Amino acid sequence: MNTEHMAALLAPDSIAVVGASPDSWYASNLIENLDAYGYDGDTYYVNPGRDEAWGQPCHDSITDVPATVDLVVVSVPREYVLGVVEDAGEMGVPSALVITAGFGEADDEGAALEGRLSDLAEEYEMAICGPNTIGLANTHDETVITSTCSRKPGKGSIGLVSQSGALAFTTFYERAADEDIDFAYVVATGNEAALSMADYVDFLADSERCEAICAYIEGIDDPRRFVDVATEAVRDGTPVLATKVGRSAVAEQASLSHTGSVSGDAAAWDAAFERAGIERVPDIPDLLGRSRVHTAFDAPESENVCLASTSGGLASLLADMAAERDLSLPPLEGETEQALLDMEDLLTFGEMHNPADIRGYGADVLPEIAEVLLADDAFDAYVFAVGLPAVGERAEGIADAMLEVREMADDPVLFLWTGRKESDGSEPPLPYERVRRETPLYYDPGRCLDALSSLVRFGERTDREPTRSLTEVPTIETPSLPVESVLTWEEGERLLAAGGVDPAETRLATSPERATEHAAALGGPVVLKVDSRDLPHRTDAGAVAVGVDPEDAAEQYERVVENAREYLPDAADIEGVLVQEQTDLDSSTEVLVGISTDESFGPILTIAPGGELVELFGPDAGVTLLPPVEPAEVRQAIADTPLGDLLSGYRGRSPGDIDALTELVARVGDLAVGAREPRIDELDLNPVLVHPEEAGVSIVDILARTGP
Repeated sequence: MNTEHMAALLAPDSIAVVGASPDSWYASNLIENLDAYGYDGDTYYVNPGRDEAWGQPCHDSITDVPATVDLVVVSVPREYVLGVVEDAGEMGVPSALVITAGFGEADDEGAALEGRLSDLAEEYEMAICGPNTIGLANTHDETVITSTCSRKPGKGSIGLVSQSGALAFTTFYERAADEDIDFAYVVATGNEAALSMADYVDFLADSERCEAICAYIEGIDDPRRFVDVATEAVRDGTPVLATKVGRSAVAEQASLSHTGSVSGDAAAWDAAFERAGIERVPDIPDLLGRSRVHTAFDAPESENVCLASTSGGLASLLADMAAERDLSLPPLEGETEQALLDMEDLLTFGEMHNPADIRGYGADVLPEIAEVLLADDAFDAYVFAVGLPAVGERAEGIADAMLEVREMADDPVLFLWTGRKESDGSEPPLPYERVRRETPLYYDPGRCLDALSSLVRFGERTDREPTRSLTEVPTIETPSLPVESVLTWEEGERLLAAGGVDPAETRLATSPERATEHAAALGGPVVLKVDSRDLPHRTDAGAVAVGVDPEDAAEQYERVVENAREYLPDAADIEGVLVQEQTDLDSSTEVLVGISTDESFGPILTIAPGGELVELFGPDAGVTLLPPVEPAEVRQAIADTPLGDLLSGYRGRSPGDIDALTELVARVGDLAVGAREPRIDELDLNPVLVHPEEAGVSIVDILARTGP
């Protein structure tokens, strides 16, 4: 990303509009918005079919414009777009906004044109937004370059990047403007032939104007870079909140292994957001409400919250909601409680709790109440909830009180006003409108506490240990293996060895006699397992025998082979029977460590209860991570899951060797992203037996399938 060229795109001092015509809805509205909303840079019009437009001359070509502009806006039929961009590139124009549709979203010809547009962007180092974009806005420089914006934007501190053009200006922007929430930048990315979501987030995170970034995501071509960029933004103090639509196809693709079913459809994106510290938000009102609080306050030092409500019922509701969001409500004690009890304007009886029920009377003396509560060092954030009409004569006084409290507070203070909003005939602005212009105001209890929780959790995210880059992955020299094939044990063992992973000692027997020899050498009892690339799930075929003593090994060899022959098609190959020392399961925890392939992110890691516990605990018991990972990251991820409970000494069991497990997962993660020719499409190490602390782990089964 060329930062100077990005700046030319988002803050151009001069613009040429190619396709300028009062007869074109898009071009005419765009030009009229530029003028109406305050753009004071130089503007040039290009249209070979007109002599003039809007009182200015029209040039026949971008090459006829008497200056090298910062930005060329392209609104011409798609067959002319490449010529315009190429001419602009030859002139040294640093950026382009391609409004024209009919590219990759349309047909094969459009996709080919889009590919060429991408090549031109690289050739001329142009920052190109689009094609098929509805435009962008830079409110601080009064540069609104879109045909779809019904009113002049206010100057805010939220950056919005949307992969839906219509939603960017007709929904996000309009909904925000209705609530007095203003943006610094609004960008509709279009088809992203050149600049991607990651480029815009990277630029906005470096902008002093942006205190929070909102993203509306449909799909990202380079999601690993996006995660790295967002991770850096969050680490540097800029919250990133995202609404992601669409589902991944992990579960459909990974039908062979347990890993796919455990990871689930949206697991890769959830893992990506968790890793980066991006807050995933379900809908647009939440996205706006939560981003607004980040522009108003720094994250509190703790999750200790004080709630004060004019309604006891509302106070109880807020208390439950706070608990659901892991917000702490320390009690009102000592001088704080007594000071509230002594206030003549409060109708109190004997004691005061948190949430504090200040009843309706308290709405009229909020500053006095706030003075007491704000002085208590037990709290780092506050919510004042008023269940009274937000319009009318009394509401005017309540609004004044809220704004006074806001001025008094150094800590985050959110206001919840749940009463009537319809005008009673008063002149605007109405009381609640006066409040929301100055500070975050919420009408819904859930959205209010979601916003506060967002602020608290962001403080926790910025304190995380740095993770490894998703785009800087190791290269691992893998052995020669069959492509697009299920691997035999020996092949799987060689694959793991390339990543520094050693499975449990296992020997291949090709006859009953050899099975007996191997069992005796291992000291028995042993496990016998038929080894065949055509039989990935041996148990289903009765091709496994456990607890086999050496003297019974020959008989059990013949039995499992016969079962496999009956189960497999005639053409199936059997390599032999694996002989493996049997481990004491009573002192170990069975864990699944797996790799599957996501259509967006590529290799993803899954760690979950293994063996029979996979089906017992279900998909919520494990975690999905994006490799490469560090052992500390794995430990943190599994800490609060059922798997974490099992490994920490569940019901008197010995705690498992988590250090050995997390080191194993990190190595498997490196193998997942580092393996080349062939790559790993699927891998199940299931079960991995996690022994008691300092006793290590044992990999007793390998199911691997290679890609091309």
